[in-house]
Amino acid sequence: MLSTQLRTELANQLDAAERGRAPIGPLTADHPDIDVVDAYEIQLINIRRRLQDGAKVVGHKVGLSSLAMQQMMGVDEPDYGHLLADMEVFEDQPVDTARFCFPRVEVEVAFVLGADLPGAGCTEQDVLDATVAFAPSIELIDSRITDWKITLPDTIADNASSAGFVLGKNRVRPADIDIKTIDAVLTSNGETKAEGRSDAVLGNPVTAVAWLAQKVESFGVRLKAGDIVLPGSCTRAIDAHPGDHFRAEFSGLGTVSLQFK
Repeated sequence: MLSTQLRTELANQLDAAERGRAPIGPLTADHPDIDVVDAYEIQLINIRRRLQDGAKVVGHKVGLSSLAMQQMMGVDEPDYGHLLADMEVFEDQPVDTARFCFPRVEVEVAFVLGADLPGAGCTEQDVLDATVAFAPSIELIDSRITDWKITLPDTIADNASSAGFVLGKNRVRPADIDIKTIDAVLTSNGETKAEGRSDAVLGNPVTAVAWLAQKVESFGVRLKAGDIVLPGSCTRAIDAHPGDHFRAEFSGLGTVSLQFK
């Protein structure tokens, strides 16, 4: 386990990398003993810093929850991070790629919570009972680690490679759709880039949300009413470049788009 001082130093490095768009080498290269507890504590140092500066937590995310993404990134379990209000992007406002190091997009079914979730004892039924709606979503991910050369502790420390998210306008109640059978197609500039189905996320995105609620409780973090929760991508991540116009279409759920300049 790393010392508090070293955790703070590593958090400072990640913070500087994000602010300066200057990625750094993997934390695990110089500190091979870093574990997921160290990594999440490093993440929380930077989250608390941003909250002190006026940021607001609006939700949480699970990443690397599909086999495709785990294979793509060379890890064997999900990561998890915070969504902040200033990370929200919008369908009608192109995003400047220069704000990021290595931007990519992922296709996700977002959960909108209407009630708090329990922590360690959270069940899939608890998640469904607390969810007021599903929404189409694209997550914008980025890595402050050079060339995405990450291990699990690297990405957790880096707020699960979070960078932004956009929600489509449509909302569907859990009772009105089978969350496990939503087909998703991602296109860019009219060309199909990725296809998948919602059950690629741990067999059921609800499972990912329950897992997240259980995982973060030990760090004093809870999923609360009003939160947006992104359970993970049902397709592999796609690199984003200036001029890309992504559109994700979800069967029975609607569409969402994201433009880059």
